Amino acid sequence: MTLAAAHVDTGDTAWLLAATALVLLMTPGLALFYGGMVRAKSVLNMLMMSFVSIALVTVVWLAAGYSLAFGDDAFGGLIGGLSHLGMDGLGPDSVHGTVPTVLFATFQLTFAIITAALISGAVADRTKFSGWLVFVPVWTLVVYVPVTHWVWGPGGWIANRLGALDFAGGLPVEITSGASGLALCLVLGPRLGFKKDAMRPHNLPMVILGAGLLWFGWFGFNAGSALGANGLAAEAFLNTLAAGCTGLLGWLFVEQKRDGHPTTLGAASGAVAGLVAITPSCGTVSLLGALVVGLAAGVVCSYAVSWKFKLNYDDSLDVVGVHLVGGIIGTLLIGLFAEKAMTGGVQGLFYGGGLAPLGKQFLAVIVVALYAFGVTYGLGKALDKVMGLRADQEHEHTGLDLTVHAETAYDHGVLGHGAPVAHSLVPADRKVTSQA
Repeated sequence: MTLAAAHVDTGDTAWLLAATALVLLMTPGLALFYGGMVRAKSVLNMLMMSFVSIALVTVVWLAAGYSLAFGDDAFGGLIGGLSHLGMDGLGPDSVHGTVPTVLFATFQLTFAIITAALISGAVADRTKFSGWLVFVPVWTLVVYVPVTHWVWGPGGWIANRLGALDFAGGLPVEITSGASGLALCLVLGPRLGFKKDAMRPHNLPMVILGAGLLWFGWFGFNAGSALGANGLAAEAFLNTLAAGCTGLLGWLFVEQKRDGHPTTLGAASGAVAGLVAITPSCGTVSLLGALVVGLAAGVVCSYAVSWKFKLNYDDSLDVVGVHLVGGIIGTLLIGLFAEKAMTGGVQGLFYGGGLAPLGKQFLAVIVVALYAFGVTYGLGKALDKVMGLRADQEHEHTGLDLTVHAETAYDHGVLGHGAPVAHSLVPADRKVTSQA
């Protein structure tokens, strides 16, 4: 994402308007994806955690987030300035590259929204909704905004000093959400019945629908990051499709070999893993590289989702196993498969670029993951001490839909508005080996 000549191109603007809408659609898609994966007693709470993130992140982004992320560098590549607080100074005549600046800011806002919403999957079924309302805007400002400035902001140190590459968000989106999800699930501790109860997804058709909407929106996410209707956008579009496909096939192959049956959940999870991994690399690798990136993510992430049982951290919907691990894979493989025709100069190890590009990608991954984990862990501990982030055991046992929102997904009655709600659960009808 670079600043080019200061004139508005109508074709570029039209494409970015469409891409922005596509990326915004990803958050409702994520809500359905996550909502189908949780147990029936907390599905509405899961949907609400994504939907409320749209409102919370939008307010904080317009107030200060955009200025701090994309304002002129103020502290040696660490954070932007305050010149655009409240979007001050940005009007219809402001131009970023070949698109209106307000459109670029809105496009970037949709990235910030889904990144915060992704974290909710790690702490599903046991987070206080009131705590989530405070966590999201604070986290956006102290974790997402600085990392975004490092990677894409004017003077950001990762892009301008280190020289690491990230086309569409492996570092600020996938790795920050995954590392932050790990930190927050360690703060909250495991769900009641973790490793004892099955905790199977309650609605697999909803999962598939959510995954489909995510895949559809991902074309705006990745191809839109070209910031123009051009050949680079077309390459990123095709790479996104290809990696999603090989990610899906890779996950199903592992399930067939390991468990004896490919699952619907595995297909959805594998596609998402491939899409996660191609996010940073879609504008830097060839089609062959994209196929390898997606396949590697599908295979590795299918194993990574089971690490929580061995290491005893309850990442409810496998944000760590898919987004952190997939984001790391996609970011590191740039160092192997980057092509000069895509990057304009940088080549990966397999194309004669030596080890330096891989080293830069590795350092960027380590710094971003440690920063996101450390700050999120500290923030989570502070909020838990001040207001409590973990839901009451009784509320968690009964289900957050009924105890927090006074409604359930399968009844029309609402507490305080008619007869009491009869809580019902929809049992899964088959064994599921992974949740992603």
